Amino acid sequence: MPKQAIQILLANPRGFCAGVEMAVECLDRALEQFGAPVFVYHYIVHNRFIVEEFERRGALFVNELKEVPNGAPVLFSAHGVAPDIRLESRNKGLRIVDTTCPLVTKVHREVRQFVQNGYTTLLIGHRGHDEVVGILGECDGIILIETGAEAETVSVADESRVAYTTQTTLSLDDCSAILDVLRRRFPNLQGPPVDDICYATQNRQRAVRALASVSDTAIVIGSQSSSNTLRLVEIAKSAGIPAYRIDGPEEIDWEWVANTKVLLITAGASVPENLVQRTVQALKTRLNVTVEEQESKPELVHFPLPELVAASSR
Repeated sequence: MPKQAIQILLANPRGFCAGVEMAVECLDRALEQFGAPVFVYHYIVHNRFIVEEFERRGALFVNELKEVPNGAPVLFSAHGVAPDIRLESRNKGLRIVDTTCPLVTKVHREVRQFVQNGYTTLLIGHRGHDEVVGILGECDGIILIETGAEAETVSVADESRVAYTTQTTLSLDDCSAILDVLRRRFPNLQGPPVDDICYATQNRQRAVRALASVSDTAIVIGSQSSSNTLRLVEIAKSAGIPAYRIDGPEEIDWEWVANTKVLLITAGASVPENLVQRTVQALKTRLNVTVEEQESKPELVHFPLPELVAASSR
């Protein structure tokens, strides 16, 4: 019996962003420079395969600094940390490698400035996400807004002095809907001069939105804890096609593609390209596959490494 024919559209851009590349390289160099164990406050990035590989090499991921011995090397994850974590780390004499994405650092800086200038500051984001936890720790009084309903009911001291910032990995559509509510309620609403949703998140969402219109099904590679991955799944579904998230090819349910002629594949910003290629290879073992790599403008953003590891040999 001939194999089912299926065309795979590989979205571009996909996978690693500049912030993830920087964080992963920092931990790689730190393990070479300091030797195991190297401690990491929270997961370096939200990808199970990357975390497990670094654990095998001697990285220890912790949720509390009391688990880190005085003077040990510690990395802050790409999602950033609150000021009290930085202070506690310095007080313990830890050798700090800060892999916070510079675009997240930008949001930290914005909330400080808004609060210092007397604005009620609203943070649009997802409760409990590591990035949001760190930003909320910058100043007292920041109000988290997760939904349009919360935007409709939020109470502020002075409606003429309200500002907002956003988590960097939100859905453009969801964020826009919340901002529509806030701008209607607070006509003088102030925001960042440049959009806080990062370039990589926006590019990956636009690619999925464009390809979903010519696809039957979407598979998004990335971990459940990855906010930007979950947004890609939502966007594909909102375009009217079934969309499924997998950590890796072993999680494919073949019923998903049983009647699929055109399959969209993309990957969240914490996903290494080898997982994408392994997924394609898994599909090739069962199906008659043709692969079309979608063209896009290259992402040329690059973030320098922190000084402590920048000079280490490779």
